[in-house]
This record gives sequence, structure tokens and C-alpha cells, in this order.
Amino acid sequence: MKNELKRVTGLLVIEVVNSNPNGDPDRESDPRQRPNGKGEISPVSFKRKLRDLIDDHDSLFFRSLPEFYVDHAENFCILESRGRNRKKIADEMGKDVKTFDQKEFLESQFVKKYWDARVFGNTFLEESANKGYIKSGVVQFGVGISISPVDIVRYTNTNKAGVQEGKNSGMAPLAFRVVEHGVYCMPFFINPNYAEKTGCTAADIELLKILIPMAYDLNRSAIRPDVRIRHAWYIEHLNPLGSCADYKLFEALTPTRIGNPNDPSTSWLDYCDKTELPEELAAQVGSIVDLVR
Repeated sequence: MKNELKRVTGLLVIEVVNSNPNGDPDRESDPRQRPNGKGEISPVSFKRKLRDLIDDHDSLFFRSLPEFYVDHAENFCILESRGRNRKKIADEMGKDVKTFDQKEFLESQFVKKYWDARVFGNTFLEESANKGYIKSGVVQFGVGISISPVDIVRYTNTNKAGVQEGKNSGMAPLAFRVVEHGVYCMPFFINPNYAEKTGCTAADIELLKILIPMAYDLNRSAIRPDVRIRHAWYIEHLNPLGSCADYKLFEALTPTRIGNPNDPSTSWLDYCDKTELPEELAAQVGSIVDLVR
């Protein structure tokens, strides 16, 4: 694929129903929440779900990808994988990275192998003298914030078989912590300005577009059974530097709360959905698509 990246502004509209979209380790894995009651989803949490989908090359999902990705699976590995071996990865560089020029770096096995390093950037090489290579990535996700405050429900889990040795039954006090209902908006950005630093290609971005709608559907868990990406707006600008202010696009596509915006919502019907840009904004961008079909 020809490497012609475009400037993109994106917005995810995420509905959470009786699920914990992102636990806070500082608050015993409570759903993340700001002091004003609004819920949060961290960029790290969302990117982890994308990485996990790619990391397993034997999965049904990976094998169902377009032939190009399956045939070149060795070029779509995950650097930020669980339990990664830093020494082994460093050895893949082939020689001391300090001696690389930019061209050699982009042609290295390291760049060719790791999809997430090319797309999101990384700090893996921060200890070397060559700190100009792969730091800030082409793709950045922002913090997802709920439109209205969220109610958090906490229950005690019980286990008939016993969670403590020697006991017939056990309890995990307040272990089930979920958002009753919330609608979150998470921005993301594609900045072609960094592509020549990281080696990110058009094929990498096309894969990202496939991954985003599947992020929660294929990563369900007991505590996160129902998280729905209602919209994944993907807006291409007319030029690589941007043809419209990002905030105008966000404001135009963020659902509007019906009733008191300070009250937690109970269903999607509590919002007025936005499904298109106003004509004056649509004229300022190249295209707008919803990746959720």
C-alpha cells in the first residue's frame, strides 16, 4: 500500500451498560470517575484492547483479517505485549541502535515487526542516545469522558465453592463494581507529521480502522459484558495540516443530553444522537465515515 497518510480527527461515542469500562487501581478497581461524578476511560485502557486483538495471530479475529495482514503477520506484532522480554527485543535491532541513522532505523527489524510502535509510538528506546526515534506516535487517543455523571453500583460477589481454603462458601465484598449507564466521548487523532519518524504506513492505519469497532465486542469480560461503541467517527481533512478545527467537529458530533445534564442517564434514549456534520463543517473536511456499520 502506498504510504499516503491523511490528517484525521476521530470521535468514539461509547455507551456503557452495567459494566466497568476501565477500573481505577487507586480506588480498588472502581470505574474511573472524576470529582464531578463524570466517568473516565483512559487512552491506555482503550489501546490495550486494540493491542490484544492483534497480539494473538492464531485467533479467529486475526485469521479473518484481509489477506495482506494474515500473509504478513510477522510485521504486525505487538511491542507492548504482556510479559515482553526487553533483551530479546533489543537483540532484534541487529546492532547498537546508537549507530543508526534515520533510514537504517526505519528499515530495521524493530520497526518492521511492531505495529503498535509504528502507530502509537513508544519509549522503548528512551535509554539510548538516539532519542529522536519513535517517541510520540502518529495516532493518539484522548481521555474518554462521560457526557453526564455516572452512578456506580457495587455488589458483593459470592462463590459457592469457596474463595478461602477450608471454607464451603466465600464472599468477595464489593468486588462487582460497574457503571449503571453512561455515554462517553473519546477523541482520537492521526497526525501524518510523525509518520516518517515511526515508519507508520497506510496499511497500519487501515488495520486500526478495522480494530476500533471491535475493541469491546471481542474483549468482553465478566465485569465488562456490555460496552457498545455507538459511533466511531473518522474524519479526513482536506490537507495534511488540517482543514478544520478539531473542537468544532467534536462539538458537532457529541450527543446532547435530554433533560438535566447533571443527572446520570439510564438509557441511550436519554440522549439526542448526532449523525452528521452541519453543511458548513462538512465542506471543510474531505470525508466523514462511521467505522461502526
